Amino acid sequence: MAILSNFPLIAAVTAIVFAQLVKIPVAFLLQRKTTWGLATSTGGMPSSHSASVTALITALAIQEGVHSPYVAIASTFGMIVMFDSMGVRRQSGEQGILLNHLVLDFQNLSNKVLRITQEPSATEPLQKETHLKEYLGHKPIEVFFGILTGIGVAFVVRNFFITFGL
Repeated sequence: MAILSNFPLIAAVTAIVFAQLVKIPVAFLLQRKTTWGLATSTGGMPSSHSASVTALITALAIQEGVHSPYVAIASTFGMIVMFDSMGVRRQSGEQGILLNHLVLDFQNLSNKVLRITQEPSATEPLQKETHLKEYLGHKPIEVFFGILTGIGVAFVVRNFFITFGL
């Protein structure tokens, strides 16, 4: 049960869960459409990656002090995670969008050519559509709000720990 009294760990995990769940109403407010699948998806507002590492950094800074080597390690780790979520993962998602458009265009062109060159047959098997995941990374604003979320969650969890003497 000692793991349940680990303030930095609980703050980081709480930040992940909170950020993932808050994506649903945020998507509705920003886009007027939403889905429960956002709670388990990557990408979106706020960044749960940023919220988690920021909550960890903040909790360690509160618990150990800002001069702690743990804060230095977590901060370095956090910068890498946030940079990666905006960089490599975001670019992968944008390539997914482009590839999905190319596949769709190719399928449309192929269907047009087939309709011109041959009679349609009811016995031809349908081709399975493959769709690449497009929302892998984050925009800078999503990372920024993830940072704010992580800081806020760390302070809320700290107050919870103080209130219940954990």
